[in-house]
Amino acid sequence: MDRLASITAFLRVAEIGSFTAAARRLNLSTTRVSEQVQALEHALGVRLLYRTTRRVSLTEVGHEYYERCSQAVLDLDEADRFAGALQATPRGRLRVYCPNSLDPFIAPVVRDFLQQNAEVSIDLRTGGLPLIDLVEEGFDLAISYVSPPDSTLVRRQLATWHFVLCCAPAYLENHPAPQNPSDLARHNCLLHAHSIFGHEWPFIDGAGNTVTVRVSGNLVTTSIETLRAVTLAGGGIWLARPPMTLAREVGLDLLASGALVSLLRDYSTPELEVVALYPHRRYMSAKVRTFIDTIVDRFAEERPAA
Repeated sequence: MDRLASITAFLRVAEIGSFTAAARRLNLSTTRVSEQVQALEHALGVRLLYRTTRRVSLTEVGHEYYERCSQAVLDLDEADRFAGALQATPRGRLRVYCPNSLDPFIAPVVRDFLQQNAEVSIDLRTGGLPLIDLVEEGFDLAISYVSPPDSTLVRRQLATWHFVLCCAPAYLENHPAPQNPSDLARHNCLLHAHSIFGHEWPFIDGAGNTVTVRVSGNLVTTSIETLRAVTLAGGGIWLARPPMTLAREVGLDLLASGALVSLLRDYSTPELEVVALYPHRRYMSAKVRTFIDTIVDRFAEERPAA
């Protein structure tokens, strides 16, 4: 038995007082409406309607059941309208996760999104893990640089990041420039605590081979601003993502200006894809869709002009 269909049939018969008229309202046959009401009475074990050849009326139990079901259906209709509104207009709480290393890039997105969507609140959580179980933890989406290979999560690419090995000219005044990746083991390398590369910095030579070197130095931090400041002061070598957001925030392309110089130009580093991950593609809520659009727009602003 389709419980909701049977209750709807009962409500229409009770309101109109006729199986035939209710059937016309529901675009069903009179027989089908009668069967639905009988199935409901059988499931409940009570008689809801008195039936005569001239009229249909509610029993005492039927009257009470009608009142309660009418309110329940009104509540359900209200829930449907509310769900539709959530689908059309961003509102409610949005839970987002991103690893600590991406926090500086997500911060302006959150700022812009909240300014433009007054009916949405954001619960942003960051952590040392590149990704968590979104469904189990109750998050709407995650911004990350990893995509689980066997995941049912929907994946949308946001950006491809390139990295450059760099230092300030002042550093080279006291240290010989590295000629190959293995030389970095003898240099002071400045490390981001949550970098995907960790202490193992990868490089790709001209033949496409990957060469990895373990590096160390006197600074490990989660602060990109600190890494930039120490590098500019000649404090060490940094594997950075230029020139993009952080350089633009201070109005200066640090490499083009000569404030920093790139090293190991015959080698490249692996590209890093930044992705948005979320549980469902169908019926995506407006708050999730709009937040992702805001991220896409933000990253598009960072792409260098052709």
